[in-house]
Amino acid sequence: MMDKSTHVLAFASVLHLLVLLLRSVHGATITSCSQTPYPEVCNHFINTHDLPSTLLGELEGFEFHDKIYKVTMNHAIEAHRLITVMDLNSFNGRAKLAWNDCLELYEDTLNQLNRSLSSNNPSDALTWMSASIANQQTCQNGFHDFNLSSKLQFFPSMLSNFSKLVSNALAVKKAATLSSTSTLHSKQIGGRRRLLSDHGLPTWVSATDRMLLQSSAATPKAAIVVAKDGSGDYDTISAAVAASASGSKRVIIHVKAGIYRENVLIKKSNIMIIGDGIGATIVTGNRNVIGGSTTFRSATFAITGDHFIARDITFQNTAGPQNHQAVALRSGGDFSVFYRCSFKGFQDTLYVHSQRQFYRDCNIYGTQDFIFGDAVVVLQNCNIFVRRPLKGQKNTITAQGRTDPNANTGIIIHNSRVIAARDLLPVQHSFQTYLGRPWKEYSRTVFMKSNLGSLIHPAGWLPWTGSFALRTLYYGEYMNVGRGANTARRVKWPGYHVIRSPEEAERFTVGNFLAGNSWVPRAGVPFVGGL
Repeated sequence: MMDKSTHVLAFASVLHLLVLLLRSVHGATITSCSQTPYPEVCNHFINTHDLPSTLLGELEGFEFHDKIYKVTMNHAIEAHRLITVMDLNSFNGRAKLAWNDCLELYEDTLNQLNRSLSSNNPSDALTWMSASIANQQTCQNGFHDFNLSSKLQFFPSMLSNFSKLVSNALAVKKAATLSSTSTLHSKQIGGRRRLLSDHGLPTWVSATDRMLLQSSAATPKAAIVVAKDGSGDYDTISAAVAASASGSKRVIIHVKAGIYRENVLIKKSNIMIIGDGIGATIVTGNRNVIGGSTTFRSATFAITGDHFIARDITFQNTAGPQNHQAVALRSGGDFSVFYRCSFKGFQDTLYVHSQRQFYRDCNIYGTQDFIFGDAVVVLQNCNIFVRRPLKGQKNTITAQGRTDPNANTGIIIHNSRVIAARDLLPVQHSFQTYLGRPWKEYSRTVFMKSNLGSLIHPAGWLPWTGSFALRTLYYGEYMNVGRGANTARRVKWPGYHVIRSPEEAERFTVGNFLAGNSWVPRAGVPFVGGL
């Protein structure tokens, strides 16, 4: 743990980094590039190698940070174009499915980078750049799912440099963000900035949406009604979503009680799905990796549109543990909220893929890595039910996927309960259960003020393989209770932290996770409110 003097030195180093990064390219390119994660790539492209003449003209007179953003965007356009025109003659059916994921993900990367590089809000920009990095990793994951990693060699060779350019741009943006919040510790930590509204929801949830979320009305007024019995406007959720408008106005879709066997994808923004309650309104599917879907495509319910809200509904994947990765819900939309929802599956149940997400009063069921992904995500007041895995398997609740140390992503579980589900309870001591394991090198997960049941192994956390990520991850525990919360026999990894004081916990959640890595200023999460 860092003491105050260490934090002062660290912040001074960041300011020094920013001064170097913001120098003009003329006469200072090498110095500025040396402060990025990939200086060779930075120097190569900022010195105008391999750039079209039109871009060379646009870059004249730009500051270093503007140039690195411009070059990164130019390469994003080219990366998407090259993937679109790839020769797929050597690809079998499964390889083409994985390639199709990549095509969608790189198109989204174009959108994320475009809005991040044109944004005046550094918090937004960090989130969207972090999502771009998650997209690139997810593209590769599809090939790994099918044991077809060798097919990645057919992708454009420039993707490696593009990935490094995005990491460099993220590092520059983060340094600028830290500089713009130079009063961070005195104003946000010392002053204990409020992160929740009086209603206990993130402050980016509008007053109207708060009323919809917390309304006691069984059937709130909806623009579209879905019902299996024919009493609504449509009998499938997908049809209702297709018929809804997309824009700045909230569209409410009421899904009446029933079992909806469909795979739903929501790309539109400002959609709200309201069910008749957990266990009453159920969306179910059984896609899985063994059956021929990538993890990304296996989701029963997937969201990429911003400002999505779900209330009083169950999302499930019934593929079972024998079919390995099988997602119940995948969320990749910014500012998504799930309230009083249930997510039921086994391996990889809840895919918190990217961007900012908030879960409150939800139930999550699973076995291996069942809360996973690379979003900026907080789960508050949730019940986490660990199910019985296959014989010989170990349960791992989380598998956070941060691949870049400057990404603002992580999984925070706050004021929640971790307990054995009914099928595991009689035999819970026959299986080992851990809080998480590091899926990627900079995996970051924190359990705060939660009740951890006796099923949690004394070591707490499980390695992914060997010593991978044990020095670079950040795993923290703060003021948890329950028979599984004792940290005396926890792992001794360099990246594991027992957070011992409110000040330390608040410094982590607000300073490092929220202010340093930037949510939107009004985007509250439930760390301070409730400690």
